[in-house]
Amino acid sequence: MKILQQLSAFGGFNAASGSNLLRKFEVMNMETITVFLEYLLSLLLVLIALYSLFVAVFFRREIRAVLEKDPAGHCFFDVILLYQGLHAIVMHRFAHALYVLKVPFIPRFISQAMRWFTGIEIHPGAKIGKGLFIDHGMGVVIGETAVIGDNVLLYQGVTLGGTGKEKGKRHPTVGNNVVVGAGAKVLGNITIGDNSYIGANAVVIRDVPLNSTAVGIPARLTKQEGKKIDFDLGHIHIIDPIMQIIEELEKRIEDLEKRIK
Repeated sequence: MKILQQLSAFGGFNAASGSNLLRKFEVMNMETITVFLEYLLSLLLVLIALYSLFVAVFFRREIRAVLEKDPAGHCFFDVILLYQGLHAIVMHRFAHALYVLKVPFIPRFISQAMRWFTGIEIHPGAKIGKGLFIDHGMGVVIGETAVIGDNVLLYQGVTLGGTGKEKGKRHPTVGNNVVVGAGAKVLGNITIGDNSYIGANAVVIRDVPLNSTAVGIPARLTKQEGKKIDFDLGHIHIIDPIMQIIEELEKRIEDLEKRIK
């Protein structure tokens, strides 16, 4: 009987101590998780600060382009932290450097990761100048052999793509100070001249000269009274060359009718 009582007491002691140990373990576990989360948060804040400093130093022209061309860009920190077009360009610089060094897999992985995060797909082989601004950015595609000059503005849905399976240079070359409107498709190994405008939803398959405007499907050139358009980003207010021809024909018909009368 005494042995059973001793075993019972021993068992009770073990149960009580086990319960206490379990409580202590739960408390320690929660403390460990809290410390770990605080560490992760601190690390994340440090990385964001370092990234912001890096972008502010090495991508000043891109930031300035956003502030100049987008009225929604209220301040410097908004642009650095909240503009997916800027993030896509920053990561493309890394991917392109690795691509030039012929590093396998990683450049395309960075490109696809940024496509998932930003909705912007830039092949690591594309050559991009300074001051590029990708406004909104969703659906923008820039092909492997595309070349983009300085101070270019691309709106959402723009494609700088190829037209076939040929090797070598098969994507557009876009000059300096070019605006490509929302949804425009610039296809093939063609050249878009400096200071040119591509209208929204245009499909460009031929070269566009300097200081020109291309609109329509397929895109046709129009002269804006022989002058370069002011950089007011009004790519939806560009004159349609077909409408220009129709208006000229209407005027000629009116003149002829007046002469007949």
